[in-house]
Amino acid sequence: DEQLDLDDGRWEDIHVVTGALKLFLRELPEPLVPFSHFDKFIAAIKIQDPSLRGRCIRDLVLSLPPAHHDTMKVLFRHLCRVVEHKEENRMSVQSVAIVFGPTLLRPASEEASMAMHMVFQNQVVEHILNYYGHIF
Repeated sequence: DEQLDLDDGRWEDIHVVTGALKLFLRELPEPLVPFSHFDKFIAAIKIQDPSLRGRCIRDLVLSLPPAHHDTMKVLFRHLCRVVEHKEENRMSVQSVAIVFGPTLLRPASEEASMAMHMVFQNQVVEHILNYYGHIF
């Protein structure tokens, strides 16, 4: 219900806007990739055959609930635009994946293998960014 004045000078700093977006996504009761899909995405990114891995991830994205799928489509379209300007903003596909991977995909409970999961979480985000046109 809060009314925001986007002309307010504090919104000019892109880091404030990005931080707000990440905070919003992190505080969702369930991440953009639902807990029920977390292990499936991690298993899919581990598939050695690139063609099979691509199909599996695409099918998983298509299997997401409509609100999750549609939000992911818009968010990743925006993140692809961010990557297009990597020369100016220093945000490569890998950088965006590192920043957003743990926010968009996280297990229902934190485990000892959290560091290992983080590598795969980032790889999933990187894959979706790299193959956005094929996936969506």
